[in-house]
Amino acid sequence: MNNNPIPKIILASKSPRRQELLRLMDMEFEVVLKDVDESYPEGLTPPEVAVYIARKKAEAFDQTVRDEVVLTADTIVCVDGLILGKPETPAHAVEMLQMLSGKVHQVITGVCLLYKHQYNVFFDVSEVFFRKLTLDEISSYVTRYNPLDKAGSYGIQERIGLIGIEKLSGSYTNVVGLPTEKLYAQLADLNK
Repeated sequence: MNNNPIPKIILASKSPRRQELLRLMDMEFEVVLKDVDESYPEGLTPPEVAVYIARKKAEAFDQTVRDEVVLTADTIVCVDGLILGKPETPAHAVEMLQMLSGKVHQVITGVCLLYKHQYNVFFDVSEVFFRKLTLDEISSYVTRYNPLDKAGSYGIQERIGLIGIEKLSGSYTNVVGLPTEKLYAQLADLNK
């Protein structure tokens, strides 16, 4: 990024995984949070849901930022036509993981970059193939890792991802929570 410096980034996410990905990209950023209603209208496709929520998060900053880039994102998991967000309870997390067990699902991250009142939205889709997981594997994972802050109730970089994912098609970092490959390209284009 040094060849084409970008403005200061405001990361509107409390996700430690998104923060770590930006650090690994050598990005300078500040975390600023705002409460945003993450509901969405019925009838949207899963990618439209992720992008809708990401943009809604960015809109909360439109009147308060000047020369910074606001980065917002929303990750959802989709299996059998159902959209899975973050689980509400440990029991809900177990239920979600049982739904994913032995199946292919999509992880979709919608991203919005707000810069000078312009919204740049994009998304990425990765397909994840889970082997059949036992109830004991699922329950012990939920007890130990408490994945209530993760769409679909799992972190690919945690035990359940390491032992349960047979195949991944698409971006690994998208499944972590931020498609860094696409993000880098979009940020590089900001000052062109």
